[in-house]
Amino acid sequence: MSIQSLQNYLPENTLPYLKNWFSNHYIHIKITKNRESKLGDYRKLRDNSHEISLNSTLSPQLFFFVLTHELAHLLAFEKYGRKIAPHGAEWKHTFRNMLLESIEVYEENLKPIIINFSRSPKANFMASPDLVKYFEIRNQDDGSEYIHELKNGDQFIYRNEKYVLQSLIKKNYLCIHLASGRKYSFKPLARVIKCS
Repeated sequence: MSIQSLQNYLPENTLPYLKNWFSNHYIHIKITKNRESKLGDYRKLRDNSHEISLNSTLSPQLFFFVLTHELAHLLAFEKYGRKIAPHGAEWKHTFRNMLLESIEVYEENLKPIIINFSRSPKANFMASPDLVKYFEIRNQDDGSEYIHELKNGDQFIYRNEKYVLQSLIKKNYLCIHLASGRKYSFKPLARVIKCS
C-alpha cells in the first residue's frame, strides 16, 4: 500500500511526516479487520523489508498515533540495532520525538494528552488512561462504561458473558464469571455493559 492510499485512514496534513519517516525504507502496510488484542503491529521481514499492520476501524487520529508507534519501532531498530528492547529507552526516545514533531496533526483538545504521554511513552495503548478515555468516550455509543465506574456487587456483561464485580485488587478488578464461577481480573479501562 502506498503512502497516498493511506490518506483515507489518516487526518489531514500527515503525508509530509510520513514521507520523511518512510524515507528509503520499503514498508508493506496491511490494513486489517478489527483485532481486539492489538491496534497495530511491526515486524521486519526476511527480505529486509518491513511490515506494519493497522486496524481499519481506528479513527484517523488514533490511526496516525498507532502508525507513528509502529514506525518508531522500525526507526529505532534501524538507528540503534536489532538488539535493543522493543519498547526500551531507544524506542521511547524515537517515539517521543516523532510525536512532538507531528503534534500539529492532532486535534487541539488531544494535543495536551499527546504531549503528556510523550514524556514517558507506554508500550501498550491501554496503559495510558487519558488516551484510552479520549478515544473511547468519543467513539462509544453502545451503552458501555468503564468497569472502574461500577461498584462491588454490580453485574455486567463483557463479550456476551455475565460477571459480577467482587473487589479491587491492586489496580485491577476481581470479577466472577457467573456461569462457571471462575475468577477473572479486569483492567480499570475495560468497557462493559452494566446489568440493570
